[in-house]
Amino acid sequence: MMSKKIKIIFFGTTAFAVESLSILNDHFNVIAVITAEDKPAGRGLKIKESSVKIYAKENNLKIIQPSNLKCSSFIEELNLLKSDLFIVVAFRMLPKSVWAIPKLGTINLHASLLPDYRGAAPINWVIINGEKITGVSTFFINENIDTGDIIDQRTIKIDILDSYGDLFHKLKKIGADLILNTVNNIISGKINLKPQINTPNLNSANKLNKENCRIDWSMNTSNIYNKIRGLSPFPGANCFLVHGNETLKIIIYSSRIEIETHQLDSGLIIIEKKQIKIATKDGFLIPQEIKVQGKKSMKISDLMNGFKFDLSSKFI
Repeated sequence: MMSKKIKIIFFGTTAFAVESLSILNDHFNVIAVITAEDKPAGRGLKIKESSVKIYAKENNLKIIQPSNLKCSSFIEELNLLKSDLFIVVAFRMLPKSVWAIPKLGTINLHASLLPDYRGAAPINWVIINGEKITGVSTFFINENIDTGDIIDQRTIKIDILDSYGDLFHKLKKIGADLILNTVNNIISGKINLKPQINTPNLNSANKLNKENCRIDWSMNTSNIYNKIRGLSPFPGANCFLVHGNETLKIIIYSSRIEIETHQLDSGLIIIEKKQIKIATKDGFLIPQEIKVQGKKSMKISDLMNGFKFDLSSKFI
């Protein structure tokens, strides 16, 4: 089967998926793009299109935005398109009535080295957990989440300074290259499938929520530092600041650390010129970029030009 003759339907929503869609569109015949419905977003609740839809419109690709993936009319439309292969990148879980349609199967790109870090937020969690290595995987979708036979993988080192945003951009490029290689190998019949083996020490990549994005100041300094990196720039590691009679929500986007012994309770601060040092279990965390409730995100030195911390202030 010639590469331009293979008919592909692409499923994706976020900016992470656009890189893969772009490289597929350059090399193959993408006959349709399935993406999320337009949704109101922001303060003005303006209707927002997904990153994938914006790319598809700019490149005159057929766009389908189903409200229900199990809807009979949607499934009928997919069948009528007679696609050879479905490719899924950063999309929701597909029912079997969808992923079983194409003769070559449905493949998914996942931003971790499966079977480790199955789930919704693998890029965040590998940084939060202080991993040194991660990668991307392609696999054939089956009935369960992220458990299908692995087709191929690529590995990358995680730099100690990498934030979620940094690693996101690195992995979307590596992932797009892996998708291209995977499709070429499927066409040529050169794939060697590897079943995923479950072991007791596998990590999960659970969906982020208010609780698991909260900073615990009693943790080790390095763990707090990793949490801040793993949640920056979105959704942000949050905590609260008890400041006089106020309790203010705080988001910390970047920081540095000092490991040293001290006698301060966790969360108390030391004020030094244009910076603060927040006491942790085994040292201090020094915020670099911070957002205080009611203010925009800014460098800590800029914040301290108008916001006065005092030694009774405490992060909780």
